Amino acid sequence: MTSDNSSAETAAERAAGTSLKALVKSNAKLVVIAVAIAVVVRLFIAEPRFIPSNSMDPTLHIGDRLLIEKLSYRFHSPHRGDIVVFEPPPQLQAIGYRREQAFIKRIIGLPGDTLAVHRGQVYRNSQPLEESYILASLTYEMGALTVPDDALFVMGDNRNDSNDSHIWGFLPTDNLIGRATLRFWPPTDFGLVSAP
Repeated sequence: MTSDNSSAETAAERAAGTSLKALVKSNAKLVVIAVAIAVVVRLFIAEPRFIPSNSMDPTLHIGDRLLIEKLSYRFHSPHRGDIVVFEPPPQLQAIGYRREQAFIKRIIGLPGDTLAVHRGQVYRNSQPLEESYILASLTYEMGALTVPDDALFVMGDNRNDSNDSHIWGFLPTDNLIGRATLRFWPPTDFGLVSAP
């Protein structure tokens, strides 16, 4: 009787040990798969970013959290008005900005566009831009510049307090990380980030 009880307990312990090992192994596989999917999504599809400065006020604010999608520019060129995240261009990296210090700005000019700032107004191809999204009229002047191939002209919506193309020049399109598509924080401002 004791021997039967003992062997039954041993068999039950072995069964429990086997099922625990199987459960751990199964969960470990799920964790590895989940991590692999997360890495692929972050590298190639989308990633979260936060706004570190006021250069995009009043559209985006310090502390806002955004979803940046990375796929669309593989299929089409950027559009005027898109809000994009990018690695600092070479001219900023040369003065100490690290490659991982991403910037966020609005695309104002595409290759071939000529841009200028005169009397508080941005002109593109000699036409004044209608920009209801900017914080204030510009307080600086900028002579005419033509955007070269494979580059963009980007500006913050808070034009007078933005480290952007009017200071450091053109953004190589190769530096684009992705396009801002969704603000998910704070919850009161949840919604799509859309071009005008």
